Amino acid sequence: MKLGLFNLMSFQDNPRGIQGVINDTREMVSLAEELGFETAWFAEHHFTNYSISVSPLLMAAHMAGYSRRIKLGTAVIVLPLYQPMRLAQEIALVDRLTEGRLVLGIGSGYQAYEFDRYQLDVEQRNKVLVEHWQFIEAALTQGKASSLSWHNERVDTDFLLTPLQLPLPPLYVTTTNPALLQRFARWQATPFITAGWRGTPRLIEMAQDARRQWREAGMDAATPLAVQQYIHVTDSKKAALDAAERALFVARMISALHGKTVNTAGAFIQAPKFPDEPDASVIRDNLIIGDAQYVAERIINEVAEINPSHYNCFFQFGDMPIKAARQSLEKFGREVIPLLEKAIGKVTVDIH
Repeated sequence: MKLGLFNLMSFQDNPRGIQGVINDTREMVSLAEELGFETAWFAEHHFTNYSISVSPLLMAAHMAGYSRRIKLGTAVIVLPLYQPMRLAQEIALVDRLTEGRLVLGIGSGYQAYEFDRYQLDVEQRNKVLVEHWQFIEAALTQGKASSLSWHNERVDTDFLLTPLQLPLPPLYVTTTNPALLQRFARWQATPFITAGWRGTPRLIEMAQDARRQWREAGMDAATPLAVQQYIHVTDSKKAALDAAERALFVARMISALHGKTVNTAGAFIQAPKFPDEPDASVIRDNLIIGDAQYVAERIINEVAEINPSHYNCFFQFGDMPIKAARQSLEKFGREVIPLLEKAIGKVTVDIH
C-alpha cells in the first residue's frame, strides 16, 4: 500500500483568494513529495467554489514543474464532459510533459449541476463513459481511432501523440460496478472509493459490498482497491472540531450539487444543512481526526479491514488554513508514518 495526497482545491475563506488556493496546493504537494507520498491527485469540478480545479490534467502538468518525483494523478477526469478526440491527445501530452509521472484516474461524474450546464444528461453518464473510453483507449494504445465527421462519414485518424508510459499510464476508475470494471480489466484498472464525511464505517461497508459484488460476478474478490479518507493530525480537541466543521462545509456543498438547482451567490454555493445532518462531533469521529497515535491506529485498523493498494489522504479539506493543513501533514510524516510502517510495512516511496 502506498500513500496519496488528494487536492480538491475548494475556496471558502482563503485570505489570499483563489491564488491562495493555488499556492497552498503547490506547498502541500511539495511537502507530500518530501515525505515520500507516491501520488498527488487533483480533482475536477466546475462553476462553483466547491473546487477551482477545473482540469486535473492542467494541474498535473503545472505541478510537474513544482516537483521532481511524485506521481501526478487525475482524481478524476470526468469523461462524459469531454470531446474524446481532444482528451486523448491531452492525456498523451501530459504523460510526456510529466516525464511519465501521470496516473490516469477517470470517472463518470455525479454532479447534475455541472452536467446540466454542459448540456448533458447526468443519467447517461455511465453509457457515455464507456463510449468515450472506447475511442480514447484506441487512440492511446493503437495510435489510431475511427470517428464520424460532421457530415456523418466514417473517418480514421492517426495519433502522433501516445503516452510515454506504454501501453497506458496506471489506470484508476471511480466505480465498483462489476460490469463497468470488466470493461477496464485488460488494463488492470484499480477501483477508487471514498465515503466522504461518513468516513470509516461507510468506507468499510463500501469495500465489503464491492468485493461481494465482484465475487458474485465471477471476478476476483481480491482485486486491488484504492480508498480515500479525510485526515487531520492534531493534539488539540478544538482544532479537531474545527477540522470537522471544514469537512461539514464540503459535505453540504456535495449535497447541494447533486441537484440541478443550486443556490449560488457569485459562484459561491449557498449550502444549507442537508437532511439528517449530523453534529460536527459525529463527523470528527467518522473521519480520522485526532492525535498521531489515534490517527495511526485508525488507519491500521482500516487497512486490516479493507486491504487497499492505495490510501489517498485528504488533508486540506474545506479550504483549511494552510498553516493548520501543513502542520497536520508534517505531523503525519514525522509521527504517523513511522507507526504505519512498523505495523503494516513500507507505505512511502524512496525520496531520491
